[in-house]
Amino acid sequence: MATARPLYQQLSRNITAYPPEEAREMAFMLLDHYFGFRKADVLGDKPLPPNRTEPDWFRILERLNRQEPIQHVIGTTIFCGLEFEVSPDVLIPRPETEDLVRLIMHDFANRIDDPLEARPVEVLDIGTGSGCLAVTLARFLPSALVTGWDVSEQALTLARRNAENLGAADVVFQIQDILNVPAGFDRSFDCIVSNPPYVTRSEAAQMDRNVLEYEPDLALFVDDADPLIFYKAVADFARKHLTPGGACYVEINERFGDDTRRVFADRGFTSVQVYKDIHGKDRSVRASL
Repeated sequence: MATARPLYQQLSRNITAYPPEEAREMAFMLLDHYFGFRKADVLGDKPLPPNRTEPDWFRILERLNRQEPIQHVIGTTIFCGLEFEVSPDVLIPRPETEDLVRLIMHDFANRIDDPLEARPVEVLDIGTGSGCLAVTLARFLPSALVTGWDVSEQALTLARRNAENLGAADVVFQIQDILNVPAGFDRSFDCIVSNPPYVTRSEAAQMDRNVLEYEPDLALFVDDADPLIFYKAVADFARKHLTPGGACYVEINERFGDDTRRVFADRGFTSVQVYKDIHGKDRSVRASL
């Protein structure tokens, strides 16, 4: 009878483009995705399903050894416990971005549950990509009204599909460039969140091939001459379109924590905080008026 551990060991040995520890994690991910096996199932050598449909392991290993992201190979990734479809049209959601969800939940969860707060919380996700932030916030703050903006029609198509698949079909996705918001735009939001492009072109040389060759430049890079261009645009927009008591949340480049804080402070935000990620690096900013 075929069991999980020999297959796991075979996959781990044949993922050669990564260090052994990463290869082992990828092998666990593959067995989880294709057979629903957790690590305990693999380590306990659980029998493989007798009526299983075997994926093309040779093709999968070939793609992984070209350093194509495993999330593209299996077509999904987990973000805040939800399984999102991903593709080369969007940035793969990172665990660090979950910090934005935690910050927003801390600030708005009680407000959502307050029976005296009759008006729904309005949320705008700028540069929504896969929809991971918009959909997750719609799921975790169920009475919120969530809108997601992006400049890519392909990204919006994927985001809408994720919203439908994950029980957040009420999220509204629109094509909109934060650098060119119409002058007559007059809607306000309680929560504005964004994970904009923030990697400078000069940093590309230090990046891994699985990011550079397989994830969209549009969602990653900014020119070194103006690395904070999107934060300036988000701050300008938020200054005009945040409701009283509202707040803006952004993921940032670790190199520009204090610079990003000043972008918001210079525009009149009276409370601006920089938060570190689990690695101790500046990773997000919360700003309120």
